[in-house]
Amino acid sequence: MASHSSNPGGASRVRRRALLGTAALVVLVALAGLTAYLTRDGREPSKRPARPASSASASASVASPSGSPSPSARPHALPVPPNTHDPIAFGKAAAAALWSYDTRAYSQAELLTALHGWLTSETKYADPASVDAIVPSPVLWKEMAANGQFATSTVNEGHFPDSFAQALQANPGTITQAYVYAVTVSGKQSIAWNGSPAGGAENRVATLAVQCRPSHPCALAGVMPSVAP
Repeated sequence: MASHSSNPGGASRVRRRALLGTAALVVLVALAGLTAYLTRDGREPSKRPARPASSASASASVASPSGSPSPSARPHALPVPPNTHDPIAFGKAAAAALWSYDTRAYSQAELLTALHGWLTSETKYADPASVDAIVPSPVLWKEMAANGQFATSTVNEGHFPDSFAQALQANPGTITQAYVYAVTVSGKQSIAWNGSPAGGAENRVATLAVQCRPSHPCALAGVMPSVAP
């Protein structure tokens, strides 16, 4: 296995994740799969929500839902984070933003910039790579844009994972250094493109790390590579 010392960027990401684990202590470590999230190297997460398919493959991979948005609908604006101190409310909004896109309205780079605006300004806790991994690559985005592909999302539910809630109840003081909460969100992503007004839909579920300090609105720390129930 290659040494991280030859990859300053990867080493920096590892240090940020290690700091996140140290700051959150027992509360975050109690989450299933979180240790892997904090200690993995600079490669892409091993498990994440599937990237949106191009129009050619989407029709084969998703079922048509009722009431799917039409490609002729008004383009969607770039996502803006809500001003809230509620980690579950923020987590639900963040998941909706991560599961939505509109190749007709903005570029892949513009979407990445907007999503990075959801991240905490405390860089030692922020994991932008976990957000970048969810957004289609520039090459795939170009293909999707040629077909006018876009996606909307519906959030069904958000909650603290059981292991997180139990650890927080047992040791409430451990959250007070980083104020990072785990939030699991479930919902549905609807995809449509030129020539397919019915589009298709897929269920989505993700566990997010959300920072909510008492003195600041909530912000995103990152996306877990696996889901904590």
